[in-house]
Amino acid sequence: MKNIFYFIIIAFFININTSEAQFAHFTNNGVIEFEKSANMFAILKPKAGDDNIWQKEFYERYIANQPQFNKFKSKLYFNANQSLFVPNKEDNDNAKGGYYTAGVIQINQVASDFKTQKFTTLKKVFEEDFLVKDSLRKIDWKITSEVRNIAGYNCRRANALIMDSVYVVAFYTDQIPVSGGPESFTSLPGMILGIALPYEHVTWFATKVSELPVSEKDLAPPTKGKIIDLKGLKAKILSANDYFKNSLKGFLL
Repeated sequence: MKNIFYFIIIAFFININTSEAQFAHFTNNGVIEFEKSANMFAILKPKAGDDNIWQKEFYERYIANQPQFNKFKSKLYFNANQSLFVPNKEDNDNAKGGYYTAGVIQINQVASDFKTQKFTTLKKVFEEDFLVKDSLRKIDWKITSEVRNIAGYNCRRANALIMDSVYVVAFYTDQIPVSGGPESFTSLPGMILGIALPYEHVTWFATKVSELPVSEKDLAPPTKGKIIDLKGLKAKILSANDYFKNSLKGFLL
């Protein structure tokens, strides 16, 4: 009799788990609203040993008159096979303190195709529009056990190193089974709703997820600009002056 009782209890819990799996809801298309935050006090702080007087004076004026964080909004349109990341241009135009360098403002409109594993990015560099076409960035993510809730979705943490030296922390959800994310961050088993670059002092976090139909027009990649690949873009930036070389990581994100 005792064995029968245990069998009934086990069967009951198996049935509950099966029912939950059957009724689990997944979001396959919609629009995600992101907010990028740049810690300007940390970004502008002169490095130890830096004797650039102008840089120090600019930093002192900035922290005395401007807020610590610059905020930029964007939207990510997506379906099961594609996504389009679109920054809010007005936020760039109104960047606090007039600091418009790459890595702070959002210079990219990014169309990702998860079927072909290709992307097209409209990127403004040196006041010139480039249409960067290349393969999706391959990122060697290390998934951890840390979890947090972002915009109502349970997310798991993953860490990675990109461009040899940029440490990335991502939070993705398998409740949105699309391997996309803000900017050019992809390649996790679910949608990325949070990105932090701790040593670059910037983050992107979803503030709202709207599940709704997304048309092909909403996902259409940008078409205007000088066509180039990532290798060619990097070479162009490295051929410029030191100011732009120092912004290389920001231009290539």
